[in-house]
Order: sequence, then structure tokens, then C-alpha cells
Amino acid sequence: MTDSDAMAAAFAPVQAAFGPDAAVRDLGVQHGVLVLDIDADAIDAVARRLRDAHGYDLFLDVTAVDWPGTPLRFEVVWHLYSTTTFTRVRLKARVPEDTPVVPTLSTLFGAAAYQERECHDMYGIVFRGNDDLRPILLYEGFVGHPLRKDYPKQQEQPLVPYRPPQSALVR
Repeated sequence: MTDSDAMAAAFAPVQAAFGPDAAVRDLGVQHGVLVLDIDADAIDAVARRLRDAHGYDLFLDVTAVDWPGTPLRFEVVWHLYSTTTFTRVRLKARVPEDTPVVPTLSTLFGAAAYQERECHDMYGIVFRGNDDLRPILLYEGFVGHPLRKDYPKQQEQPLVPYRPPQSALVR
């Protein structure tokens, strides 16, 4: 059995399960990864089903793609991995610029909480249900979202006064 045969065998049950699903707009294989284009509000249900029924038990990452000039400007992208079939699934959902909000996956995968903070920092995507979206890569007071394509790269950020570490955190 070749690698592509093994991948096809691993993807077949998922493709059959999500084929007629109303939440899944498109489904296919790209570069050896099963890709599901879904409605943003369905991410929790689809990810839960992939985890519980199909063994995609490892959350790899979440990021976004900026498509300026389109009605649904941001494409939020999640990657999951199955430790039993050794395959990946990519979930994609589009959201508009004026309300870039998707449900959190931190309730299903604890590691998602930190990566959602990063995506929020860089793109301004709000993860509904994640109560800790404070900056993780940028500093408090940073203006804008630097991975948006309309972010002015020459923009100077406001200076923030130096705050010495709190004694409880210093060893």
C-alpha cells in the first residue's frame, strides 16, 4: 500500500461523514491534507466531530489569511492531526472585516488558547469564548494588527514607559 493509498483510506470515512453536511461548503484533498471549507459558526461542531469520531486529537495551529477587497476578508485556518492515522485536516472559514469573529476551539483543545491570542494579535480575529485575548506577541498599547495587508509598515508605534518586573516574578 502506497502513502497515497493510506491517505485515501484514512480520509474516506471523513469525506463520507461530511459529504452532505450543510456546514461544509467544500471538501477536498490539497497537498496531502484533507481540506474542509466550513461556515465559521460550525467550527466547534465540526472540530468536535473530527476529534471524537475520526481521531483528529491534536491541535496543530490556527492562523488567518487576509484577502483585502473581498466581502469575507479574512480566512481563518485551523490544522488538526490524527495520531492514529497520521494525517492532517485543514479547516477554513471566511469572516467579514467588520465582524471578524469565530468560536474558540480552546474548549476542545487547550493549546488553542495561546494560538488564538497570537491570531488575534496579528489579524484582529476575535475568538468568541476565549476570555484571554490579551496580547501575547505584541505589547499592551500596540496599535493595529501587523499581518493585515493594509497595515502601514512604516507606522511608528506609541512609546510605552519601561515597567520594571514585579519582584514576585523575579528570581
